[in-house]
Amino acid sequence: MTSGDHLLGLIQNTPEIDLLLRSSFGFDIGRKHHGDGLRLASGAPLEPMAGESAGGAYFLCTEQDGRRPVVFASSEGEGGLIADDLADALEIIIGLAWQDCLRFSGGGDVEVMQVSAQHLERSRDKYNPEIFREGARVATVLSLRVLPVPELVVRLQEAASRTEPDYVVTTDDGDVYDPLFGEYSAPRHGGWR
Repeated sequence: MTSGDHLLGLIQNTPEIDLLLRSSFGFDIGRKHHGDGLRLASGAPLEPMAGESAGGAYFLCTEQDGRRPVVFASSEGEGGLIADDLADALEIIIGLAWQDCLRFSGGGDVEVMQVSAQHLERSRDKYNPEIFREGARVATVLSLRVLPVPELVVRLQEAASRTEPDYVVTTDDGDVYDPLFGEYSAPRHGGWR
C-alpha cells in the first residue's frame, strides 16, 4: 500500500475530514467519476481519486520510486502535474488557493505566482475566516505539514513546470489539455482589490 492509498483510506474513514476537504478545499473522493476518458499522452493510465464541484478531477499516476504523482485536469481543458505524491498535493490543496494561483501565474512565473498567492490568501480568509483552522485540522488528522504559502507556491510551480513530457493530459480521442499555467498576472477587470 502506498502512502496515497493510506491517506485516501483515512479520508474515507474520517467523515469530518472528508467533509472539510469536500466543502472547503474542493477535494471530494465521492466524485471519482469526474475525468472519465482521460489518460497521459504517454499512454500511461490515470487513476481517478477525487473530483471537485466545478468538474475538475484529481488522478494518481503510476508509482515511481514508492510515490504516485498527482495530476489535476480541469473541466475547462487544462491539466498537468501538481505534486509528486498525494501528501504533497494535499498540503498544497489545504494551504493555498492553488488553482487561482496557477491561473494568475503570468505563464508560470514564480514571482507572479507569489504576488497572486498573497492576494488570493487575503480573499480566501475574507470569504471563509475558518479556512486556516480547517486546513490545520485536516493536516493534523492526516499527518500533513502546514507549510508557509511562499514554499507551497514554489512546490506547485516546480511540479506544474514538470508536466511535459510525462504528465500531459489527453482525452481518449487524442485531444491534448492545455498547461495549468494561465497567462494573466492579475484579474483583468480591476486587478487585485
